[in-house]
Amino acid sequence: MKTVSITPAEAAKAKKWILIDADGVVLGRLASIVAARLKGKHKPTFTPHVDCGDNVIVINAEKVRITGRKATDSVFYWHTGYPGGVKKRTPQQLLTGKYPERVIENAVRRMMKKDSPLARRQLANLKVYRGPEHPHAAQNPTVLDLAKLNAKNKRSA
Repeated sequence: MKTVSITPAEAAKAKKWILIDADGVVLGRLASIVAARLKGKHKPTFTPHVDCGDNVIVINAEKVRITGRKATDSVFYWHTGYPGGVKKRTPQQLLTGKYPERVIENAVRRMMKKDSPLARRQLANLKVYRGPEHPHAAQNPTVLDLAKLNAKNKRSA
């Protein structure tokens, strides 16, 4: 059997739109499934050096679940560039803040290949919205129900 290596033009024709509802879904499991869909690893024609993944729409980002004490105990640090400019936030503060969709975007970004132009192109295919509305109805996205894939994907605590 021959190894399949598709071209970027063939990959662009095979792109689909997928809609995922993040309401009650565990963050890490959601991010790993979304990252695999963006890379195209679920397709039999997966080619590592080509953007052959799908376009993914995630709605209800503010209702994603973070299990255990990770919502309050894990801390994200960054530096502003000024002396004494170390800032920190917890995932709970991010979810209740102005941009809760950044929690999912950062989780998916951290599961992609680091410092890669291909990963940046694939992340451009991710659209995350805080509520149930999205402007991509014209693309007729296919709904992917993560709760039905595995019972652990939708956990109560």
